[in-house]
Amino acid sequence: MHALGRTILYRLVLGLFSILAVSVVVFSALEFLPGDFAASVLGRSATPETVAAFRQELGLDLPPVQRYLAWIGGLLHGDLGTSFAGRAYTPRPVADIVLPRLGNTLFLAAVTAALATPIALFLGLLAALYRNSRFDRLVNALTLSTIAIPEFLVAYLIILVLAVKFPLFYSMSSLSPGMTLAEKLYLVALPVLTLSFVIVAHMMRMTRAAIIGVLSSPYIEMARLKGTRPWHVIFRHALPNALGPIVNVIAFSLAYLVVGVVVIEVVFVYPGIGQTMVDAVRNRDIPVVQACTLIFAVTYITLNLVADIVAIATNPRLLHAR
Repeated sequence: MHALGRTILYRLVLGLFSILAVSVVVFSALEFLPGDFAASVLGRSATPETVAAFRQELGLDLPPVQRYLAWIGGLLHGDLGTSFAGRAYTPRPVADIVLPRLGNTLFLAAVTAALATPIALFLGLLAALYRNSRFDRLVNALTLSTIAIPEFLVAYLIILVLAVKFPLFYSMSSLSPGMTLAEKLYLVALPVLTLSFVIVAHMMRMTRAAIIGVLSSPYIEMARLKGTRPWHVIFRHALPNALGPIVNVIAFSLAYLVVGVVVIEVVFVYPGIGQTMVDAVRNRDIPVVQACTLIFAVTYITLNLVADIVAIATNPRLLHAR
C-alpha cells in the first residue's frame, strides 16, 4: 500500500479508538455527577421504595458496565436512548430533542465560517505579504486584543452597542421552525459577529505565520529573483505549501464553532445543542447529556482527522514516495 494510504488508514483507526475512549470517559464522568435523577424528580417526600422503583424503571439500578454496553449497543443501531425528563408522561427519544438543536448549531457554525474564513485568510495573506508594516502591526494588535478578551464579554459588549444603544438587532436569537432564511440570518447576526471576532483572530494569525514560514524557503527566493509578482508568489508557490497548518487551524476553528459555542448560545438564548446540554445538566437528564457530549467529541475528532488527512495529502514527501 502507498505510504499516503497507510498513513490515512492509521489515522482513521486512531480516530475510531479515540471516539471509543471518549465514550468511556463521558459515561464514567456522568457516573460521578452529584445528585440522583430519581430522587430529585420525586422530591424529598418520596419513600425509598418509590425511588428504587423509579430507578428500576429508568434502568439506573443496573451495573455501570451493563448500562454502558447497552448505551453503546444503542448508538451502533442509531438509538440515542430515551430522555429521562417527562418519561413518566410522554417519553421522548433523545434524537428528537438533540438533532433539531444540532441543526441550529450547525446553521450558526456554517454562517460564521462562511463569513469569518475568507476574511481571516485575506487578512493573514495581506499581513504576511506586508510583514512588519503598519498594517501588519495594527492587525496583530487587534487580533491579540480580541483573543485576550473573554468571548462572553465580547458578546455583552456587542449586545450593549447593537441591541441597546443602537437597537439594530435583537439581543435574543430565538429561532422557530417556520422562519425563512432571511429571518434566521437576521436573528443570528449578533452571535455570528461575536464568534467571528474570535475565529478571525486565530485563523488570521496562523495563516500569517504559515505563509511567512514558507516565504523564507529557497524556492520562494528563486521565484522572486525571476521577477514573479508578489501575489503570484503567494498564490502559486507559498499558499499551496502552507495548506497543512492553515487547514489545521480552520478545522480547529470549525470544531470550536460546534463544540465551544455553549457560552454564546447561553448568552443569546440560542436554541442550539450547547443550550440543550446546559438544560440537561441542570435537570440531570443523563441520556441527553451523554448524547450532546458524544456529539461534541465526535465532531472535534472528525474535523481534526479531516485536517490531518488534508495536511498529509498536501505533503510532497508522502505523495511522491521513493
